[in-house]
Amino acid sequence: MRIALLAFDGFNELDSLIALGILNRVKRPGWEVALVCPTARVRSMNGIVVEPHQASLAWAQEADAVLVGSGIQTREVVEDAALMAQMRFDPARQLLGAQCSGALVLAKLGLLEGVPACTDLTTKPWVQAAGVTVLDQPLFARGNVATAGGCLSSSYLAGWVIARLAGAEEAAAALHYFAPVGEKEDYVARAMGHIERYMPAAETV
Repeated sequence: MRIALLAFDGFNELDSLIALGILNRVKRPGWEVALVCPTARVRSMNGIVVEPHQASLAWAQEADAVLVGSGIQTREVVEDAALMAQMRFDPARQLLGAQCSGALVLAKLGLLEGVPACTDLTTKPWVQAAGVTVLDQPLFARGNVATAGGCLSSSYLAGWVIARLAGAEEAAAALHYFAPVGEKEDYVARAMGHIERYMPAAETV
């Protein structure tokens, strides 16, 4: 399984790197998680410069799952026609997720038509202006498309991907590793409560 985490200049470290760490807890043959960027280097919202695993969005187009991270320059991203043209994703064959302002990217790509979304409070009016209903909750998924709102909900989004691709037990184990000591059982139970309601067998058609 190939999982792409998209990050652009101005990216939010919490959104992208927490998900990266959690997703890499899965140790299965062929499980590959990559930070994917359109350039060889990107600078985070707090000035950290990183070199991605993949410096081409083409890698994400062939991935089994794609998570679009957020950042302070997302509105510039969605206004860049050439950049947006590189993000040809297909929810029929890929899991697609977005964290906070990443929901605006999915909206502008036409991937949230008729689907409500979660996002952060700053991005909320922009996503609503794109014609998407914004929910007051940390995670929502319909079919193969999920969104999460609030930086620390990135653990829920990563857990959703693991649950869909490797099973709920694998997701719970990964979240348990990262959960605070003394709160692990409560944390995992809460997280899995959010995640399991959006597993295919639990979704209401």
